[in-house]
Parts: sequence; structure tokens; C-alpha cells
Amino acid sequence: MSAPYEIEMDLRWSDQDAQGHVNNAKIVTLAEEARIRFHAFLASQRQGSGEGGSIVVARQEIDYHAETRYAPAITLQVSVVRIGTKSYTLRQQGIQDGRPVFTVDSILVWLDGAGSSRALTEGERAELEAWSLPEAES
Repeated sequence: MSAPYEIEMDLRWSDQDAQGHVNNAKIVTLAEEARIRFHAFLASQRQGSGEGGSIVVARQEIDYHAETRYAPAITLQVSVVRIGTKSYTLRQQGIQDGRPVFTVDSILVWLDGAGSSRALTEGERAELEAWSLPEAES
């Protein structure tokens, strides 16, 4: 496995604004869907039950590189750009016509059953490292 994890997503007519751009709020929704599908893929590949708990977004930053136009589909690439003790950063990048149109960096934190942040396990770290971008690209 190597970064990035790639997903093709359908765009809906209602995703666009009056100018035919994908609305900026919909970009957040596309990034969310990409994160969910990425984590579901990781869970499907996992050996054993894992530590459990839930994952929450602690911070999110969006860069718009070009207009995201309404089209039948958009490709989203998901990669890991940083792994810390209790958090990690996923990069979700939208690609149209072979070029990036937006980049969303999301800092994610695992919560334990009581709602407190917990350290990543060795297994979780290894899982994420398999999808890390090379140092030069992060």
C-alpha cells in the first residue's frame, strides 16, 4: 500500500452554486466522505479488533487551488501527512482534469470510551504509516 488512497465520488446537481462551482461548504462534505471511506477501508483490512473508541476532527484547513466545477465525478486522494502521539493529519485532495482543485488537511484524534483523547496504538500507527506521503510532498 502507498499513498494516496483514491476514491471517485459522484457530484450532485445540488453541490453547485449559481456560477456552476461546487459550493465551498460541499468541499467540506466531500472531504468528510473521503475520510469516512478511507477509515472504513482501513477497518476492513485490520487484523483483530483494535482499541476502539471514536475519531473526531480537531482542526481542518482548506486550500482552494482552482474552481471545482460541477461534473459527473471528482477524484479524491487521501494520504497521511503527519502522525503524532494522540493525533494524525489526513490530506484529502480533490482532483479534476488531472490537477488539484482543493486540499483539505484534517487533524484527527482518537477518543476513548469516556470521551478523552488517547494515544495511538502501535497497530494504528503502522496502519497510518502505510498511507504516509513521502517527506518531500508533505
